[in-house]
Amino acid sequence: MGKKSRVKARSVEAVSGEVGPRQPCPCGSGRRYKACHGSTSGAPAAWSARPFAGIDGETDLIALREFVPAATAPLAVKDTDRTVRLATLLPGAAPALVRDDGTVWLALQVQHAYGDPSRDLAAVLTAALEAEPGEVVGLTTDPGEGPRLQELLDGPVEVTVHEGFDYWGDGLDDPDGALAAVLDQANEVASPTVRLAPGAYWTSVGDREFLRWVRGEDEDELLDALARLHAGGEDRLVEGGRLIGMFRAHGVLAPVWDLPLGTGAEALAGPVAAFDVRLGETLAAPAPLSTEERAARAGLASRQLTIR
Repeated sequence: MGKKSRVKARSVEAVSGEVGPRQPCPCGSGRRYKACHGSTSGAPAAWSARPFAGIDGETDLIALREFVPAATAPLAVKDTDRTVRLATLLPGAAPALVRDDGTVWLALQVQHAYGDPSRDLAAVLTAALEAEPGEVVGLTTDPGEGPRLQELLDGPVEVTVHEGFDYWGDGLDDPDGALAAVLDQANEVASPTVRLAPGAYWTSVGDREFLRWVRGEDEDELLDALARLHAGGEDRLVEGGRLIGMFRAHGVLAPVWDLPLGTGAEALAGPVAAFDVRLGETLAAPAPLSTEERAARAGLASRQLTIR
């Protein structure tokens, strides 16, 4: 096909509204069209654009699932008095395990993915509540229709961030030191992380520091507000820090700031709280974007990465 023919073919495709196989799927899943609604098998049977919506602690759940190395949260579950503990990661990447005392541990960072993490978590939790002490519970196939996590929880998700994975050994004896060896290896790769606000986590990765802040607002409204603040130079948290982009996960955006080495989490507490107020005020007073603000918005939108 000659150059003119190729240009014409692309123009016809664009006018007709067809989606190319390598383009993002219009459904918003973040997958390429050929791997989602354009695949021969169709889209996943269960898929949710915003799987944790409605949960008190949605942004923290997303952060714990995507980038916080070691954290836990007690879960109040309806119709049971069993103790349930949510964790970022469990030994061997187990989806859930039942301790000898009957406590259920449920993991967010798992290897299976069947389209709706909330439905998958609920299926694992339900199975774990019926399992015997000592059992490891997981999913090997799509669990099918069933409740979602929102339907099972009876309270907010309150997070505790840990320096490492020592919580794996809570209440366990380790006479031969096998667990200690596993913990030492796991703790070596856990980046220091501190929670500063709902969804907002400072971290040190190698010789760099970042603030990653999962936000729950509507994407377009949040982008407009961030663009207005960026254009006005009001999006800096500390001297030398800058908003470098954002990623999209589970239906929401998470802006990311690059911070000067040595900033530390403590120095961010005040600036994060102040920025949250500025952003809230900007969101509450929407206005048409100026030319400079539209350019800032386009720049921010171009530095997005969808990871879920």
